[in-house]
Amino acid sequence: MGDKTQTHPGAAGRAVAADHPASLRNVVLVGHSGSGKTTLVEALALTAGAVNRAGRVEDGGTVSDHDEIEHRQQRSVQLSLVPLEWDGIKVNVLDTPGYADFVGELRAGLRAADAALFVVSASDGVDGSTRMVWEECAAVGMPRAIVVTHLEAARADFEEMTRVCAETFGGDDPDAVLPLYLPLHGPQGPDGHAPVTGLVGLLSQKLFDYSSGERKESEPGPEQLPDITQARNRLIEGIIAESEDETLMDRYLGGEQVEVKTLVEDLERAVARGTFFPVLAAAPAAGGARQGIGTVELLELITRGFPTPFEHPTPGVTTIDGAPREIKPCDVDGPLVAEVVKTSSDPYVGRISLVRVFSGVLRPDQTVHVSGHGMTDRGHEDHDVDERVGALSMPFGKQQRPVPQAVAGDLVCVAKLTRAETGDTLSAKDDPLVMEPWRMPDPLLPLAIQAHSKADEDKLSQGLSRLVAEDPTMRLEQNQDTHQVVLWCLGEAHADVALERLRTRYGVQVDVVPHRVSLRETFAHRSAGRGRHVKQSGGHGQYAICEIEVEPLPGGSGIEFVDKVVGGAVPRQFIPSVEKGVRAQAAKGVASGHPLIDVRVTLLDGKAHSVDSSDAAFQTAGALALREAAADARIHLLEPVAEVSVLVGDDYVGAVMSDLSGRRGRVLGTEQTAGGRTVIRAEVPEIEIGRYAVDLRSLSHGTARFDRRYVRHEPMPAQVAERVREQARDS
Repeated sequence: MGDKTQTHPGAAGRAVAADHPASLRNVVLVGHSGSGKTTLVEALALTAGAVNRAGRVEDGGTVSDHDEIEHRQQRSVQLSLVPLEWDGIKVNVLDTPGYADFVGELRAGLRAADAALFVVSASDGVDGSTRMVWEECAAVGMPRAIVVTHLEAARADFEEMTRVCAETFGGDDPDAVLPLYLPLHGPQGPDGHAPVTGLVGLLSQKLFDYSSGERKESEPGPEQLPDITQARNRLIEGIIAESEDETLMDRYLGGEQVEVKTLVEDLERAVARGTFFPVLAAAPAAGGARQGIGTVELLELITRGFPTPFEHPTPGVTTIDGAPREIKPCDVDGPLVAEVVKTSSDPYVGRISLVRVFSGVLRPDQTVHVSGHGMTDRGHEDHDVDERVGALSMPFGKQQRPVPQAVAGDLVCVAKLTRAETGDTLSAKDDPLVMEPWRMPDPLLPLAIQAHSKADEDKLSQGLSRLVAEDPTMRLEQNQDTHQVVLWCLGEAHADVALERLRTRYGVQVDVVPHRVSLRETFAHRSAGRGRHVKQSGGHGQYAICEIEVEPLPGGSGIEFVDKVVGGAVPRQFIPSVEKGVRAQAAKGVASGHPLIDVRVTLLDGKAHSVDSSDAAFQTAGALALREAAADARIHLLEPVAEVSVLVGDDYVGAVMSDLSGRRGRVLGTEQTAGGRTVIRAEVPEIEIGRYAVDLRSLSHGTARFDRRYVRHEPMPAQVAERVREQARDS
């Protein structure tokens, strides 16, 4: 921030610990897949001395070692923590996946961090999902900064990208998004591209040259001063506009020279408040260089400009009975309140929980209360249990370095919390508390699975329970209508990772089968049926005859049973038996094996035998009567219909509405929202939107999102119903 030259002594080979919240910074990296987040983390680790020049920690492995799934997929699929130290400050860097399917990991990172560093590629620009995350951060006032990567690309233009960021992120105040440094370019190559070799500090008016592999400071030449002065003046005006000293702007415009120290202090306060968003540039170290371009500057911004955990309000906390409980921000002496932000499994250590401590101190071998509430709809039952904390550690690549404790504001890995799931609260066993869960995206892509073999079937239930414990963005459904096990995921990549984790971590091989929606049947018109169940085979026989009439009812009526028997043709004690048989048959279906709904069944007449009639006989007769009535009637196949709300950029409204119409959807209306977006509401048959999560992302280039809710069942068009019946017969 102050453009000072620094050679850090290094922290390779030792864990980074903090014993006071003031010496902590928690920052999450946000950006689309391929923007260079992980490369940037490794460059920061190299500059801070957490790794050597080969990018490896002292006892092997890299600081950003990934699991086998990430190596195979060639992308990050989970949140990772990299602790660094700079100027006596511990920096917890949270690297998040950039791919939309793993937005749950991103939201966990946002929950655990106090500030966000948005990583933007100079060659790819800003995508729609990054814009949406920026808006989420703005809504809660999270401090943010922007770092532009891929400056080595042939068409990279830092100035143009800064302008795009100001337009995209600045909103009504583009002057709140300004660069602190400008790239320093070397001589042009044969292709006309001038590589970035360093940075120009606008406040200090110094050059920082990295071309030798080390950061060297020098004075700018006369030919560079005009461009520096112009950019510097704009930066100064932007900083002063955010200053708490209301007289500073008048003094500056009156010709007074503002001290750099004052500007830096105002800048740091504005960044920490989340009202000014500096833009920096970064490039990885080349050759034998120890420091990547811009890494020193980034570490200075994080340690001096980003807020301490004291400035992060504690999320809502209640007792387990729901009574509100006020918890001071980052109170080391307060009650223990911590949250599991990520859960993973290690083949040697077992379950490892990444925990953010919001209040109090967490220590090894401490007995804590584990609370999980409010996520029953995702397959996470409410639970309250006491567990003993295992070892506390900090990750360094694949290594875990033990730490003696974790104070409020810190992040730590906790071993052997066998019942804790992502999103759970840890608190004192004699003062159990629950934190308000963070907002999770709704998984809308169904993945129907079945065990590959009998051995897999025995392990499937436990494997699935562990899988959803790690990932609260996944929902597990045991569909009672279709008898399918369904994993609801965020997208195809999310589904692939789930299947791979089941296979590699939990030793469960599954097969993916076509997902079926819950269809229903109903009568199209009035029909009558006679059920006759008469058998004589020695001893007591079976005798029951009943006559019924079936008529359709409005949607949502269910099954209505009416008794209109006169004269005791069916004895009173057997009328409930007829109803029981009718309802049992309705649950099985009468035409294609789907439950029958929305009909009135009227019992009109029947016959009984004084000896051979029984409850079982009249149940059978009732079922036979319903089947006969169905044989003489036209049966409608009913399909579930969902109301879908799509939030999409105005540029894609026409394409989305056309696509919904092609899915037999009925558009109910549209509504303009802020940011040049529109909400489209439509009713669409659920059978048509099984892959809508994937298709909508492709259609809108990742800028749209949707939600859905069941509305009703309604008759399926005849040609579609026949196709469904044919598929059922073939399966």
